[in-house]
Amino acid sequence: MNLETVIYGKLTVINLIYAIAVLIIGLLLTHLITAYLKRNLKTKLNKDKLDLVIKGVYYLLITVIITWVLSALGIKLSGLLVAGGFLGIIIGFASQSIVGNLVSGFFLTIERPMKIGNSVNIAGEIGIVEDINIISTKLRTWDGLDIRIPNEKVFTSSITNYVSNIARRFEYVLGIRYEDDAAKAIQIINELLDKEPFVLKNPAPLIFVSKLDESSVNISVKIWAPISEWYGLSMRLLWEIKVLLEENDIKIAFPQRVNHTKN
Repeated sequence: MNLETVIYGKLTVINLIYAIAVLIIGLLLTHLITAYLKRNLKTKLNKDKLDLVIKGVYYLLITVIITWVLSALGIKLSGLLVAGGFLGIIIGFASQSIVGNLVSGFFLTIERPMKIGNSVNIAGEIGIVEDINIISTKLRTWDGLDIRIPNEKVFTSSITNYVSNIARRFEYVLGIRYEDDAAKAIQIINELLDKEPFVLKNPAPLIFVSKLDESSVNISVKIWAPISEWYGLSMRLLWEIKVLLEENDIKIAFPQRVNHTKN
């Protein structure tokens, strides 16, 4: 076969072979470069920044390869843009949401309101951030469900990050009987918290009578804990407080009504 044989327009066999070779070599080099960066930067950057760098380099190299392949095929980008101008307008209207997601994804990578592995609430969707792509963000809920949220919605929604701070507070409201000694109850709870190693001293716990309810004296207990221990501690301490109060003859109140009758 003559390598100068014209296939279509000005495209010859040699141009096609060259374009295929550029594509294959370019993809191979892209894989090698990203693997090299991932291996050498994983100890210097955290996972989120490393993913951002790898994705940026990957998409940049792919853009260069596509431009090079089109050039090898004899396709000029300026001519392609002019020829596809009308089609581009149509596609532009159809892809406004995609562009919005791309722009939002760009600003999310700059602002970084969350990281991969964080527990978050995005517009009512609660879960762990699995991935942040240029188009969408992926969450995994506590039930093990995967949720894909477009970045435009993520960027314009309220984001609650449950683990961005090193400490977090939890609160109990305990209702004891009116005949029980509230000051003694507060002292007992305070002594228990003093012995708990994961209850922070600064900010210190707050324990006080918050309300005189119909059937109980309500005691509020506000506790700060390291974010790594927050969940387990909040699940465990409530029962320990209840058991300790009852051991000291302070009972948790239940709703009561007093009826007066006349003969």
